Amino acid sequence: MNTRSPDSGKPVIAILTTSDRLKQFRGNRNNFRDIIRTGKEMGYLVYVVTVRDLKFEEQTVNGFIPSPSGKIWYNAPMPLPQVIYNRIPNRDEEEKAPVARKIAECLEHESILMYNPGFFNKWNLFEWLKESKATVRHVPKTRRLRSASTLVAMLKNHDSLYLKPENGKAGKGIMRIKYAAEASLPFRLQIQGGKKNITYKAASIDRLWTRIKREKGISQYIVQQAIGLATHRGRPFDLRVLLQKNGRGAWAVTGIGARLAGVRSITTHVPRGGSIEEPAAMLEGTFGTERAAVILKNVPTTALLIARQIERASGAMLGEMSMDLGVDEEGGLWFFEANSRPMKFDEPAIRKLSLERIFHYSQHLARQGK
Repeated sequence: MNTRSPDSGKPVIAILTTSDRLKQFRGNRNNFRDIIRTGKEMGYLVYVVTVRDLKFEEQTVNGFIPSPSGKIWYNAPMPLPQVIYNRIPNRDEEEKAPVARKIAECLEHESILMYNPGFFNKWNLFEWLKESKATVRHVPKTRRLRSASTLVAMLKNHDSLYLKPENGKAGKGIMRIKYAAEASLPFRLQIQGGKKNITYKAASIDRLWTRIKREKGISQYIVQQAIGLATHRGRPFDLRVLLQKNGRGAWAVTGIGARLAGVRSITTHVPRGGSIEEPAAMLEGTFGTERAAVILKNVPTTALLIARQIERASGAMLGEMSMDLGVDEEGGLWFFEANSRPMKFDEPAIRKLSLERIFHYSQHLARQGK
């Protein structure tokens, strides 16, 4: 099996994940297959490697590549990578001591480059964005959820709040509070589970807090003002932006998608019943063609500002992120979330460019060296 990069001027790239006793390795195999296929078409040698198999003292490592049909994965000796594309599948894996040690080794290695070393924490993201005048205006009022008194303070100014786990993913564990002073049970808590929501009503903040504590368990949460989002057919939507660095090492917008909330869902996540939509169509329905075009033009500018600030404040070398931006009823843009391991975008043009950009940026990194 040929282990040289097809074009010796191009770096060898490894997709890093963790091992699995039954299935060789963890992670999204379809995504890995697409990356390897694209790399091959562009003249790169790219393979999957597990944390356990990535041994820097050896000349070769045990890498995985798919068969031509893509159904079977073979392991073969591969040359050490020059660039590592980090796809550790989740936070629990990332926090395991051997994984954390290996990531630290990759970052310290004199000739191997790795970007996106870790998942983002929601609280850190909002703190980083508050540090810059240019980005703070896109950040909803956010506090760490410490006690019932945090809720009391937030409800003084906002009659609707979101509670989000600091390390949550795909909308899991999100809750929403609505306060209606005139109701006999003024506090309404919606808890997002599967595709259905549970609604709990409480007469007092103490009762409400007891239920929230039960729901959140030991997880750290943030509490955030709920933004009145623009709606389409009565359902809120938000914009999903994919940002990646290009062949010059500069942040660029790869694509913008829209996600429409499921019926009675409190978020727009697709696993929770949300759907993938066309951004212009969503915005035009609410704002009309001209205003929609202006808003859509603001999205890349705002997303790029935010991405640069996140990278600057995090102190990490980042190469890609996805971002959720909300559009309020006046057309203003709000930052809700960024993910350093973006899920794949289903829109074909965005997907194609996103795969190619992994290699454009890897080539840039290899040229720059450490």
